Amino acid sequence: MSRYQPLALAAVLFTGGVLLTGCFDDPAQTSASHDGRIRLAMLQPPRSALSPFSDDAFKLSRWSTAETLVLLDSNGEAQPALATGWERLDDLNWRFTLRAGVRFHDGTALTSASVVQTLTAASHAVPKPRILDGVGLTVSAGDEHHVLIRTATPDPLLPQRLSSPQLSILAARAYGANGVVNPIGAGTGPFVLTALHGTSSATLQRNEAYWGTRAAATGIDVDFVPDSAARAAALRTGQADLVEAIPVSQVSLLDQRQVFEVPMPRTNTLYLNTRSGAFRDPALRAAARDAINRQTLVKNVYENRADIASGLLGPALPWAAGLRQPVSNPVAARAPQGTVITLATFSDRAELPEVAVYLAQQLSDAGFVVKQEVREYAHIEADALAGKFDAFILSRATVLDSGDPVAYMYSDFACAGSFNIAQLCDPSIDQALTAAAAIPAGEPRRRAIMAAEKLILASNAAIPLLHERVIQGESARLQDAARDARERALITVQTRLSAERNP
Repeated sequence: MSRYQPLALAAVLFTGGVLLTGCFDDPAQTSASHDGRIRLAMLQPPRSALSPFSDDAFKLSRWSTAETLVLLDSNGEAQPALATGWERLDDLNWRFTLRAGVRFHDGTALTSASVVQTLTAASHAVPKPRILDGVGLTVSAGDEHHVLIRTATPDPLLPQRLSSPQLSILAARAYGANGVVNPIGAGTGPFVLTALHGTSSATLQRNEAYWGTRAAATGIDVDFVPDSAARAAALRTGQADLVEAIPVSQVSLLDQRQVFEVPMPRTNTLYLNTRSGAFRDPALRAAARDAINRQTLVKNVYENRADIASGLLGPALPWAAGLRQPVSNPVAARAPQGTVITLATFSDRAELPEVAVYLAQQLSDAGFVVKQEVREYAHIEADALAGKFDAFILSRATVLDSGDPVAYMYSDFACAGSFNIAQLCDPSIDQALTAAAAIPAGEPRRRAIMAAEKLILASNAAIPLLHERVIQGESARLQDAARDARERALITVQTRLSAERNP
């Protein structure tokens, strides 16, 4: 069955053009104003006014305006950033040495007091950054250039944890009353965030006093464009230089020389509510598991630009497949016999509503009566976390925060996890995650992670469907944009526009 009829496709293209009006300047009329400035179209508008304690932190990171103590290399190993080095003093205590000569965008100096303020505020945030789930931190200043961090329990991955964009270090001015954080003019990065215009756009200027290499681009003009057709049209018409999260349905409409694809640690997963409703019954969870045809989703929705999932962790973590343990199914599936369920997802990622349609049909064929609910993410997240749906489809990053999947697994599947959509609470899973978290990076830790994955999969609280890929669009003028599987980097000091315009 074709997903697009000619008239429907024309309507999509027309709608995309209409939606673009007012979002981007006409390049023919304003080319001078964009000299050296990169025009960026992003998928999701800010959810929390760019608070670094929310997922908005990854925008700050992708714009290179806020920085962390530590960075991760391609292998997930910790590398210096605002901290030039660190030492583990004993099981619980660490000392970090701060980079000298760094100033915030407001002109104040980076000191140990700055770091203490940021990490203490993060530890007390409600909700706290998910990278700190299950982690108790006590932070103090050793002297002006050294920070002492004590963890409540041994945490061998503390440096990797501190690489999370949600722990970006900001100037004192950023922290207001009642936990409000305003990052405008408060970062240390090569670009200064100068304005946020609600949920429509943001403006950044080059930081001429940056501690590192000066950025090649003079600034960034960001537009938030949730409509996928509009984002793709912005690239096609030359109204954007860089476009993130191009849905697969739009790729064929673009110049393929402007489309770049990278396997990413992101899994499209069906979460089943284990606390209330139909899927409190393990036998019905098993029936849902058996009803899913992943190949159909990959072929028809993702046009084979995704990988079929056999576990929570996909090809972006190449060690996972070799260590994956066979899952025994302790509970036999039971026929649903007309059991009514509500299947929900969000519209911000264009593929998910279509995934919901296919899953609804597959679950209906298995005997479920399926009601669907689709909203924008900002309007559905709270209900999903509160367990108001029987099933929820989520596109979930699995190592986004620390380069290590334990934090994601704890957040999503531990009894005290802050993102536990499945409402799962299983002492054996908590024990397995606690054991994995205590092991230093390396082969033993990876084996412990896969042992925890086996228990999670056996619960059928989460049914992994497929592993996504990063698809971003870059105009012919754009050079050296980051293509980051972890979605932390996008525009860097090297990213720039060539003198030639798009044809």
